[in-house]
Amino acid sequence: MAQVSRPASSGTERVSAMDRLAARWLGRVRAPLAITSQPEPRSLGVFARGQQMLAGNFLVAGELLQAQGTVPFDAATPEAVDELQGFAWLDHLAAVGDRPARDLAQAGLADWMRRYGRGSGPGWAPGIAGRRLIRLISHAVFLLQGSDGPDQTAFLRMLAHHATYLSKRAAHAAPGLPRIEARTGLLYAALSLEGWENRALGVVTALTRDCDSQIGADGGLATRNPEELLDVFECLGWAGQLLAENGQPIPDGLGDVMGRIAAALRCLRHADGGLMRCHGGGRGREGALAAALATHDALSNLPPAPAPERAMGYVRLAAGRTSVIADAAPPPLKAAPGRAHAATLAFELTSNRRPVIVSCGDGRSFGPEWHRASRATASHSTLALEGYSSARFGTPGGRRLELTDGPRAVGVEFRHTPYARAVALSHDGYGESHGLEHLRYLDLSADGRVLSGEDILIATGRPAQKRFDEVAARMGGGIAYALRFHLHPEVEASLDMNGTAVSLALRSGEIWVMRAEGATLALAPSVYLEKGRLKPRAAQQIVLSLRATSYTSQTNWTLAKAHDTPTALRDHAQDDILAVPDL
Repeated sequence: MAQVSRPASSGTERVSAMDRLAARWLGRVRAPLAITSQPEPRSLGVFARGQQMLAGNFLVAGELLQAQGTVPFDAATPEAVDELQGFAWLDHLAAVGDRPARDLAQAGLADWMRRYGRGSGPGWAPGIAGRRLIRLISHAVFLLQGSDGPDQTAFLRMLAHHATYLSKRAAHAAPGLPRIEARTGLLYAALSLEGWENRALGVVTALTRDCDSQIGADGGLATRNPEELLDVFECLGWAGQLLAENGQPIPDGLGDVMGRIAAALRCLRHADGGLMRCHGGGRGREGALAAALATHDALSNLPPAPAPERAMGYVRLAAGRTSVIADAAPPPLKAAPGRAHAATLAFELTSNRRPVIVSCGDGRSFGPEWHRASRATASHSTLALEGYSSARFGTPGGRRLELTDGPRAVGVEFRHTPYARAVALSHDGYGESHGLEHLRYLDLSADGRVLSGEDILIATGRPAQKRFDEVAARMGGGIAYALRFHLHPEVEASLDMNGTAVSLALRSGEIWVMRAEGATLALAPSVYLEKGRLKPRAAQQIVLSLRATSYTSQTNWTLAKAHDTPTALRDHAQDDILAVPDL
């Protein structure tokens, strides 16, 4: 993975003392006379979510808040606070678009201005302020409809306050997504507010410079969070559309960065359009990745490039509408120690529109215990030694949630043939603790119907073998380990053939069968931690329990479509496009 000059943000953006001071000092600004151009809203909301808000139920970052006639800004978790302060709720109310929705949006805005408009509160981190300004300008007509002169003047003054604040503090935003959001918000102001037009060129130059320093040559972020990369890409797409709508060219440097990110996201995209879920990221909002890629392709005026096989520390095997994406790099211990997962060599598999093998996901919105557990190796589809992860927390069993140690050497070698797409992977995350190296070989057939795997634990060299002997003797002559394959909640699993195979039935009608050599298959409970839900979803996992008693321990397994399952089939089981998680 390419290295970038500065690490990207590893968590929610916090307001500094200088941010607060600048927001208060710059509060007395002259209101512009008008909004000279209003860009279309790019961050589209969900109609059903807006209806829930009108009923008084605000489901925000996994937290349920209740309020009637206004927006509840007092949330418990930092993620929910950021979402509320970034005005994500405005998208959902604008999606409803009727008078009650507008009244609620105007009431929420008035309450925010009264409580936080002079520079107080948690929403004045530059990235959050930029995110909020984008939405305020995009939904200006919706917010101003029916308001009188003084209210319109107060709204315009608030926009100028945000723009003036960002002109001073955008450069101090945390690297990564917060910096990009701050710069993009300032660009919206420069191209929309009367009297700010001459600042647009400087903002674009700064945005291009920041992107070039924070996006690697492979299009990735240092945090290795796929969903954060998508958010950055969306922001840059909005900036590019705004420049095009105002007759201004997209700088070559910015276009090049967007091209690199687009290629990386195509590598990280599963067959169903969702992202690899790892290192704090989720699948992404439904349709967001496809829309962002379409926007980029239209702006670049170039045909879509094929997905690369490797980007941002991940590798991708794809054939016959089956995708396999594996984590093939050390966790981002420096860039995002509080978000990094011990997931090296874990993989996910998606067939057509249906995820099959997954990771548990990120448990941050469900509390510290779920957050910690979700980042352990056992919460991913890979090999884990009993009681150990391939990367360790700074204080084992304590309250700190930072990974401080993990694999140092990760090997990647593609071994394609005319009949299969294959990759050999390895990591040394268990070398110091147990003297063992994990080798994993993944082979996806050319028609996408069979994924063959081989997992090996090996102690190479006298020091490693001595360490293995010491640990094995202490543990009764062998080291227990397990291969875990976490299943999506919608996969129905059952043991077949006297416990020697597991059948997996997908809602599409596909049947996959897993078999293993030298190990007993078992089904065990698992969870699926999905962003935006109040509780984890119950799921299952396939577990292969083994014991390493010599310097080499090997297990072979296959996951294959049943013979009577067609390669391509029409998926009749449709999802409700308006559905939102149950309250």
